[in-house]
Amino acid sequence: MENARKNSLISKRTKAARQRLFDFIDRSRRRERSFKLGILAATCVAIVVALGALPKGRYVVASAPSLARRALRSTLGIPTPREEIDRGQMRFRLEGIADSRKALARVYEQADPNYQRLMRYSGLDPDRGLLRWGNYNRTLLLPSTVFEADDSGRSYRLRPCTESIWLRQVTIQSGVLMFFLVADGPGLAEAIRGTSAIPVTESRQSTNSWGLRGPEPDLSAPLRGIVLGDSFMQGMFIGDDETPPECLRRDLENRLKNKVSILNTGHLGYSPEQYYYALVEYADRFRPRFVVVSVFCNDFSAEIADVVMRGQGDWEEAKYWLDRIVEFCRSRSWTCLIVPAPYEPTLLGRRKAGYYPGTISNILESNALTFLDPSDELINAHLELVIAGVRIGKRPYGCPLFNLQIGDGHFSALGSRAWALTVGHRLALLLEGDQAIAPEKR
Repeated sequence: MENARKNSLISKRTKAARQRLFDFIDRSRRRERSFKLGILAATCVAIVVALGALPKGRYVVASAPSLARRALRSTLGIPTPREEIDRGQMRFRLEGIADSRKALARVYEQADPNYQRLMRYSGLDPDRGLLRWGNYNRTLLLPSTVFEADDSGRSYRLRPCTESIWLRQVTIQSGVLMFFLVADGPGLAEAIRGTSAIPVTESRQSTNSWGLRGPEPDLSAPLRGIVLGDSFMQGMFIGDDETPPECLRRDLENRLKNKVSILNTGHLGYSPEQYYYALVEYADRFRPRFVVVSVFCNDFSAEIADVVMRGQGDWEEAKYWLDRIVEFCRSRSWTCLIVPAPYEPTLLGRRKAGYYPGTISNILESNALTFLDPSDELINAHLELVIAGVRIGKRPYGCPLFNLQIGDGHFSALGSRAWALTVGHRLALLLEGDQAIAPEKR
């Protein structure tokens, strides 16, 4: 016992001696720690101030609590309430629009007078340019002479009874995703004078009284359908009679020997959320028998298509809206067919279909009959066109199913027809199958 007390005393004396011996080191270390903590605190304050001074920074600061809650819920396996997701989305979109509005003002001020004139003619100037969200979650600058705002879920829509035409090779470095689908009027020639803009004559388009591309809806047609989609269905750089939905209408009439009317609700930049609200708007008014949902890579991410091809899309958000579309149609006993538009580089190169369109088929709650990947049929159509061209000594450039001759990856008129043949075949089988199984559905 006495030895234990002696050892404890010796230990305390040794420790005290060691502490007295190295006091100057302790003081130095304390000063160093205090200095580092001060630097860290000052840095945090500077970051918060800098973030608060910028639109994107204010979004990050404002959304930090929501992001923290979502991360915690994800860890615990608890879903985030839809209302919170929608509020976060809207906050992000409004910040993006505010940021883009400032950028547009700078671009317009620095632009050549000839381009300023073109922007004013198109309704793309700071006073009238339509800044809205699209392409999943990007800020788009749309010409207000052709588009108008929509606050009921679609963000924007085409103006009714409007004639327009695409311009290409417009060299304005805007910093904003800008679209030159402009009014096709007598002032166009003067508007493009002195600029690099070139009208694409075969791209002239018109909208009907419902504000949709295509003929007037025929409510008396025995077979009616709605096509939901983005720029692929709207038809980029092709005429009114060459869009995929119009080609589908003709194909179904030929197959079913009956009058068909199709609403083409395709708008450039639309995503599944906007598809859903477009369906809700026209469903009871048009009363269709079928709905075709055309999706594309940028429905799942605001980044380039290659990001989605690597599996990095927001599949959960897309699934939410696609499920709502499917359930909406199911509740009314309408045939609903989901058709992913092909990404042109993978159609003839390496397939890489594991994520797109593979993931879409994985996340859908519907059966395989109502999911159609048209890739193989489009490849067959490509081969047939190439062989036919070679036989007459006119091999087509690239894949003739796309607008590659003007550097565009959307369907050409030939691509629209090939798509319609594939989709029309499946739809006709589904519709005739429904009649054979349950005639009372008619």
